[in-house]
Amino acid sequence: MLLNLHVKNLALIDEIEVEFGDHLNILTGETGAGKSILLGSMNAALGNKISKDMIRQGADYAYVELLFHTERPEVLQKMEEWDIPVEEGEVLISRKIMNRRNICKVNDRTVTVAKLKEISSLLIDIHSQHEHQSLLHKQNHLKILDEFSKKESGDLRTLVRQHFQEYTAIQRQLEEEYSDQEKMRRELDFLSYQIQEIRSANLIIEEDEDLERQYHKMVNSRKIMDNLQAVYQITGYEEPMSAGNQIGNALHELVTAQQYDDDLLALREQLETVDSIVNDFNRELSGYIGGLEFNEQEFFETEQRLNLINTLKSKYGATLEEIEKHLEKLEEKYDHIMHFEENRDALLEQSKEKERELEKACQKLTKVRKKYAEALSQKMEEALKDLNFLDVQFRMELTETGQYTANGTDEAIFLISTNPGMPMRPLHEVASGGELSRIMLAIKSVLADVDQVDTLIFDEIDTGISGRTAQKVSEKMVLIADAHQVIAITHLPQIAAMADNHYLIEKQVEGKTTRTTMNALDSRQSIEELARMLGGVAVTDAVLESAREMRELAAKMKGY
Repeated sequence: MLLNLHVKNLALIDEIEVEFGDHLNILTGETGAGKSILLGSMNAALGNKISKDMIRQGADYAYVELLFHTERPEVLQKMEEWDIPVEEGEVLISRKIMNRRNICKVNDRTVTVAKLKEISSLLIDIHSQHEHQSLLHKQNHLKILDEFSKKESGDLRTLVRQHFQEYTAIQRQLEEEYSDQEKMRRELDFLSYQIQEIRSANLIIEEDEDLERQYHKMVNSRKIMDNLQAVYQITGYEEPMSAGNQIGNALHELVTAQQYDDDLLALREQLETVDSIVNDFNRELSGYIGGLEFNEQEFFETEQRLNLINTLKSKYGATLEEIEKHLEKLEEKYDHIMHFEENRDALLEQSKEKERELEKACQKLTKVRKKYAEALSQKMEEALKDLNFLDVQFRMELTETGQYTANGTDEAIFLISTNPGMPMRPLHEVASGGELSRIMLAIKSVLADVDQVDTLIFDEIDTGISGRTAQKVSEKMVLIADAHQVIAITHLPQIAAMADNHYLIEKQVEGKTTRTTMNALDSRQSIEELARMLGGVAVTDAVLESAREMRELAAKMKGY
């Protein structure tokens, strides 16, 4: 159940914090006091879209927080799956709305809006006036039946959806690959061309790296020759100041000096070694220079080979290894198309098998739906009679669509007659606004018996009703609140009188500032608010007495 609501900086709300109780929580207030803003704040916290314009003027952000207590295994399992800790069954949902982004959290762990919606759908069900109109669209009628029958139909619907996806995938493959013979021929020709283009290149792994080195050397051969000639002159013996010549002169001087001083022998041997190294270096360098030749034909062939490899890389892969892998895929696809008839026949057989499985699952689902459609129709008639539809007839009619869908082959529509002697007709043809709100309440009351969601919120379920019908609606809400926590926004005193917990929403003007407040009412304050709802501006003693009597009658009806 919802324990606490905290709203800050949202539209006319400066800051509100409210604790909700068990059973029936009623919210009342003057038109324009901010009841819709309060409901909007709850919707925002639960992941629905909200405009940045809703941030209170002058504030940097808006903040909404909902604290729930639950023992439902589905919720606890989902939290464990998301690795979000839960202590003593408390789930704290919050959303911070800023100009550029929103931050959604569950138990202080940041989550996506999608996850926020997923967890909130297990905790709370908000029913607004817009939902009345959804009854006019027959595609929603099957959803209601499936919700009513979910314990038995849930796994079947999953199975149907799985078989449908597998069946349509095969149909799509048949359509894409085998419907156009000319296209297949063209694709086979193109595959053959690509395979031949790669094969004829006779690629060798890593040859591109060797060719790149050779090409780089050939392109720069003139520069290499000039540099090596300069090295040879600097280190050789031909120029007077070359290194080899100078070392030779130095060695001659050292040999002469060593004749007079034997201690110079070691130095002489070192210089002789240097002279020998330089001499060997020059001989090898001379040989390397002598072997350098620019072969124009070899250069042309290397360039052409590199161009071919780079062209293949641009088409089939960044490396030779990737090109080889791509060739394998092309050959597999070529082989697949070449065996067209066998592959098509195999797919057709798979398609027939999947269609049989899909049809079988759809038939089982239809059988379950028909059974529950009868039960739903009976329960709906009873619920509608409780809501002052005295001579009502209600039936859900199932028909076949004639084609497979992810949700089976069924179509559903609600039929109703609200007057004696009148035939049943589709709901959208006969129901008024006030009747729609009661029909939706009947649906919610019937679904409440199978729904495990702890908290139900009703936004002005009293649209278009009054008098005895309003009393019947209030009694039905008390029955729902016996098994669920109900939070209801209402304008009707008959419903407000049933409150186990009564809250007043007011709009206060202080100078140039307007703000919405929400406060829990005690017994006396609740009676005064009922009197305002009964009497309007003038609240007389007689009106107060009527309000007090309404509260006493409500308490007796609830058995307090």
